[in-house]
Amino acid sequence: MPLYLSKFSYTPETWARLISNPEDRGKAAQTYIESVGGKLHGFWYAFGTHDGYNIWEAPDDVSMAAVALAISGGGALSSMETTVLLTVDETMEALRKAEQIKYRPPGS
Repeated sequence: MPLYLSKFSYTPETWARLISNPEDRGKAAQTYIESVGGKLHGFWYAFGTHDGYNIWEAPDDVSMAAVALAISGGGALSSMETTVLLTVDETMEALRKAEQIKYRPPGS
């Protein structure tokens, strides 16, 4: 199954709710991804540009998009960005396929 990296940030209101009522949101994230047949590989909070990061596994892009849309539409986040992760083998295959593409830069 494909792997995905999500970066997210909470709204100030969400942080205020978590401060007054601490909750392990990793458990909630696990429930969401499992509902589409996926798996949560990790849930971390961080300092910096984003408040947290997840590594997910989902059956396909549509399933992952459904989870991301449901979470984003819930109003607790100020941002969420999800990136498809490629294995080394998948990247090697892409490199071999790229060699077959005859790219022409603009204006040449």
